[in-house]
Amino acid sequence: MKKNKKFETKAIRTQVERSSQKEHSVPIFATSSFVFDNAEQARAIFAEEIEGNIYSRYSNPNNDEFIEKLCLMEETEQGISTSSGMAAIFLSLTSHLRSGDHIVASRSLFGSTHQLLTSILPRWGITHTYVDIHDNNAWEEAIMPQTKLLFTETPSNPGLDLCDLSFIGTLARNYNCLFVVDNCFATPYLQNPVKYGAHLICHSATKFIDGQGRTLGGAVLGPADIIKEIYFMAKQTGPSLSPFNAWILSKSLETLAIRMEKHCSNASELASYLVKSKDVKTVKYPFLPSHPQVELARQQMSLGGALVTFELEGGIESCNKFLDNIKLLSLTSNLGDTRTTLTHPATTTHSKLTPEEREAVGITDGLIRISVGLEHIDDIVDDIRQAIEKSK
Repeated sequence: MKKNKKFETKAIRTQVERSSQKEHSVPIFATSSFVFDNAEQARAIFAEEIEGNIYSRYSNPNNDEFIEKLCLMEETEQGISTSSGMAAIFLSLTSHLRSGDHIVASRSLFGSTHQLLTSILPRWGITHTYVDIHDNNAWEEAIMPQTKLLFTETPSNPGLDLCDLSFIGTLARNYNCLFVVDNCFATPYLQNPVKYGAHLICHSATKFIDGQGRTLGGAVLGPADIIKEIYFMAKQTGPSLSPFNAWILSKSLETLAIRMEKHCSNASELASYLVKSKDVKTVKYPFLPSHPQVELARQQMSLGGALVTFELEGGIESCNKFLDNIKLLSLTSNLGDTRTTLTHPATTTHSKLTPEEREAVGITDGLIRISVGLEHIDDIVDDIRQAIEKSK
């Protein structure tokens, strides 16, 4: 499909070739393997002289369609689908790092990414240095001769802090490092990190790409030469996305634009309401005028996203009362759903961090993270209002 097509058209009209059945909606290719026309074709496909499917752990038409759509959206050459977002992040790191290599990463990361950097990669002699996501000087000062990769998620989880993608992209180029961005919160509809110098883009498709809390999936996207090494790693280790899940996720991409518009509209209205509440200590949302990086957010993102955080006085006790009094919305650690979800990061998603580590990234005992869904904004606000009143 031509690259000058609009985002929504790419998402809807990018499909695998129709079969002899002339189906309008792409079928699910529920097969573990594929047949060859003859022995020579089998040899040539295995030798990578011609393209063709061999085994669904390697490739499948549903997975190919899903990735082709994402590549068009993120403006990358190639990509690979994975069984989850964490599988995508794991592959994006381990495929290009060796013992003795060093990573510079933003301190504010998803809890499992933190565990990967602090507990798993060190087993293989891969070290890291954390920096404050918004401190450009700290990023450059942390780079060592053995630094091979810069990693960030922006906006961050759950602090909703941002890194200056253009600045980090320039650093990566100047120091010959790979620049990897977890673009899960923004999605390709709101932000395209490759425009600022990122090499690899990771997604937890489980979140907004699926958008309905139905399935797991992930993706890594980037230049063909870099993805080739990631594909080799995935082919041998097997973190494969099932064709059924790929079919779901490809269908979900068809509505990503319209869903994100509504997510962001609801989130902006909720943030504006919370700012005015006398019972709320602080509110954070990238497009709020009070956000310390609002100008950067408006430069890098087309809309403010679907995540809002706010802080209650009274710490864990107040948060427990608040969450226990929620009537309509969902108490769950997942996000990116049509349904608004709430969680208390200090005791759930980021509970494995030490108190000092949580404090360093702004995760206080009173912090609530809200992934704002597609319900009517009045109903979202009403439920949060009554729960806040009962938490006092």
